[in-house]
Amino acid sequence: MEEEIKVDENFPLFSRKIKSNPLSSSTKKPPAAAAAPKVLEKELNPNPTPAHVTFSDLGLAEWAVNTCKELGMKRPTPVQHHCIPKILSGQDVMGLAQTGSGKTAAFALPILHRLAEDPFGVFALVVTPTRELAYQLAEQFRALGSSLALRCSVIVGGMDMVNQAQSLMQRPHVVIATPGRIKVLIEENPDIPAVFTNTKFLVLDEADRVLGVNFEAELRVIFQCLPKNRQTLLFSATMTSNLQTLLELSANRAYFYAAYEGFKTVESLKQQYVFIPKHVKDVYLLHILNKMEEMGVRSAIIFVSTCRSCELLSLLLEQLELEVAALHSFKSQSLRLSALHKFKSGQVPVLIATDVANRGLDIPTVDLVINYDLPRYPEDYIHRVGRTARAGRGGLALSFVTQHDVDLVHEIEAVIKKQLDKFECKEKEVLEENITRVYKARRVATMKMMDEGFEEKAKARKSQKLKTLEARGVLKKRSKRRKTQKSTEESED
Repeated sequence: MEEEIKVDENFPLFSRKIKSNPLSSSTKKPPAAAAAPKVLEKELNPNPTPAHVTFSDLGLAEWAVNTCKELGMKRPTPVQHHCIPKILSGQDVMGLAQTGSGKTAAFALPILHRLAEDPFGVFALVVTPTRELAYQLAEQFRALGSSLALRCSVIVGGMDMVNQAQSLMQRPHVVIATPGRIKVLIEENPDIPAVFTNTKFLVLDEADRVLGVNFEAELRVIFQCLPKNRQTLLFSATMTSNLQTLLELSANRAYFYAAYEGFKTVESLKQQYVFIPKHVKDVYLLHILNKMEEMGVRSAIIFVSTCRSCELLSLLLEQLELEVAALHSFKSQSLRLSALHKFKSGQVPVLIATDVANRGLDIPTVDLVINYDLPRYPEDYIHRVGRTARAGRGGLALSFVTQHDVDLVHEIEAVIKKQLDKFECKEKEVLEENITRVYKARRVATMKMMDEGFEEKAKARKSQKLKTLEARGVLKKRSKRRKTQKSTEESED
């Protein structure tokens, strides 16, 4: 007999309740006989979509099929092929597929199909971990729903809350939000919870991140506003243990599609490393960026571990007369969007970013991802390198490895089941060309950073973050982890 799993009633992920049989009220039956069996359909299918399958074969309306053609989507990707019909049939769905595999369209198209049949707001709530990803999702929804006069609202931190509350009260068809800001609006405005009482779809994009401990309090508030008869859709490129557990708790009909088991990077991605002393990472970085044209690289994303490193590196490269944009959470939302726009439009060829940019962002011209600092967790590596080699295109992921990073590299290789290749470059040539210029630029960049008051901003930010964590009641949980982890991950509001 299977062990019964009990769920906190205030925090139901899949919250569709099983209807009881009206005849059972007169006669008591044993609990085992009264409970309807769970149906969890799992499908592991790494195969490509058959050549004869088109979007019209998935049950989508003609207008949706035509929109796909106009957008150059010739035929469905595997995650779209498997998940769209299941969503249209009313099932809860989770899709696990590689970065750049078309997961957004896999949930957006069936949602828009249903919306066209019965248009009202708020029809769907999409929760995503970062602000930049929220804006990108809104762009994709508007493109796919261009023939529907779609009303889509983005609710994220860093923007005016009064305007956001007014936007929600107008009941847009689709709301795309980061967890913290939507929680605050729900709690502070008594009229807003009613906006979501008829919502048909809840989507957790980058579900493993959204369901992490950082957002537990926010999700509790969000879920309490949503109706019990909604469909819940989860999509991600990486599966974590808590996500797997929550999937098992689906109350009724759930479908789980996985393109692979465990963690995987795409085959068209070249993954290499360069082993270097820590104090000359900047010198090697400049050498590689100067060779972008020779390597056939149109644009590159450089990932660093902290906001401080991101800001310093951007000032350093600007001092060396390179055109770069910086994206990190210390910047205002307008500056963040401006940096992303400059990079996506090709005004600057290099984006330096913390892990606020490691998920979901789809920029076709990115040919190179550089891990200036290796991430602590292999799943973050997978999301980072997934910014290139998307939708079948090629790409290069290059990781800087110092003497302190060897264990991290081995852990990454074990998880992705692939050994990183060595990136060939001549040490003498690299150092002789650039070391003096780079060291001078670093001194100037450090002074400029001090003059701009970055350290004061960092202290204020840290103080505010500690207050927020204390209010959430998770400060004690985190303090134990901080003994072994020097820095904390960025979280979004």
